[in-house]
Amino acid sequence: MKKSYIVDSSSVGMRIDRWLRNTLGKIPQSLIEKNLRRGKIKLNKKKIKGSKKLSINDKIDLHNINIDKNIIQKKFKFEPTNKIIKATENLIIDNNDDFIVLNKKSGISVQGGTKSKKNLVDILSKSEIFKDTKPYSVHRLDKDTSGVFIMAKNRHTAQLLTSLFRLRKVHKTYLAICHGEINENKGEWNDDLLRYDNGKRIIEKSQTIFNVIDKNNNSTFVKMRPITGRKHQLRKQLFNIGHSIYGDTKYKNLNYTKGINKDLMLHSYEIKFMINKKKYTYKALLPEYFKKLLVTKRLNFSNLK
Repeated sequence: MKKSYIVDSSSVGMRIDRWLRNTLGKIPQSLIEKNLRRGKIKLNKKKIKGSKKLSINDKIDLHNINIDKNIIQKKFKFEPTNKIIKATENLIIDNNDDFIVLNKKSGISVQGGTKSKKNLVDILSKSEIFKDTKPYSVHRLDKDTSGVFIMAKNRHTAQLLTSLFRLRKVHKTYLAICHGEINENKGEWNDDLLRYDNGKRIIEKSQTIFNVIDKNNNSTFVKMRPITGRKHQLRKQLFNIGHSIYGDTKYKNLNYTKGINKDLMLHSYEIKFMINKKKYTYKALLPEYFKKLLVTKRLNFSNLK
């Protein structure tokens, strides 16, 4: 038995082994590699390795793959209530024929994983806004990061926006409250960031332009514009200079063990891009908990632009 899939914009740049786990369930890596070696999983009719990254409209063929249901964890679809759908719709900043822009709350994922959990794709799929189509995610925003997020309404717009993000034609600005006082008021961070992919050690160049809005000897309110788009880039870079973000339990400096906040104080504040010579600029208001900590830490944000 053969099953075929066409890669959409939400999976562009994803490794095929990860795509298989997201689509079929949490399958052991050894089983994926075994089926790839035997040619039971092919990409565009060719044998490939698990590390192969996907492109838009790639065709994935699965040939006679029988997986014991007892060894996988199925990916469950989140079924939102009308109250959750309405609450999510209320976060929308702009709604046009091609995409929506919303101020994502902290604590909600963009896409579902192998466990049943709240995520934007499943919620918006049930919204009247996507009645005759489906939501296409075109970029990433960590679960615990709040702020501006774009969701395309059709495949053409999804491909276009995905390309703009990949070509760094979308300019993003983030705000963060971090521990301690950053010495420099403005500058640039250039780092070699380390990550692991299935045990493989990968080093990636990363670049961010930053500007301190306000600071004292206890905390810093900083604006950041990432040039590269590495996973957890801003969180890692602030950790590297010894000024981890309030609420970050993954990248936290040991000398800042007190005053750990429940919410991650990282906010996607602004997105700018251009389509057909038309400029688009979107800003997301700061969450109340973010503004409350700014006041508590005596950081001025009245001149925020």
